Amino acid sequence: MTTSDVLTHFDAQGQAHMVDVGAKASTQRTAVAAGRISMLPATLALIESGSAKKGDVLGIARTAGIMGAKKTSELIPLCHPIGLTHVAVEFEVLTSESTVLCKATAETVGQTGVEMEALTAVNVALLTIYDMCKAVDRGMTITDVKLLEKHGGKSGTYMAEK
Repeated sequence: MTTSDVLTHFDAQGQAHMVDVGAKASTQRTAVAAGRISMLPATLALIESGSAKKGDVLGIARTAGIMGAKKTSELIPLCHPIGLTHVAVEFEVLTSESTVLCKATAETVGQTGVEMEALTAVNVALLTIYDMCKAVDRGMTITDVKLLEKHGGKSGTYMAEK
């Protein structure tokens, strides 16, 4: 893994700015992020049975995650608005751990990466699960949100350590 010791969102005077990507080549870029929400077993049973008061929790959370990816530049001040070519949000229910795992993949062809879009999708999807289930379980915990991998651009491929 290579890292830079330069924070690119600051200019020579230390002022925050949007990075100029105008001279960068457009390439296929992909990012995958993940996170989890843990809850009471009874809350997970409501989600799995589809009998939560507000409806299909995972279906709505999937849509919310996709919408979150599309709105990333409106939420994160220095992110570039980019044309997403694909966003997928997937869930895995771990009954034995009373947890829902969320994985989001974001893709574009452009001059800047989609890591923030994938991370935003995961966070918004998990927050939607919390919102839809908070009436029965305010103790749910969102954890382990992280970038799993990214591909494309000058810095190439990044894979998180397992």
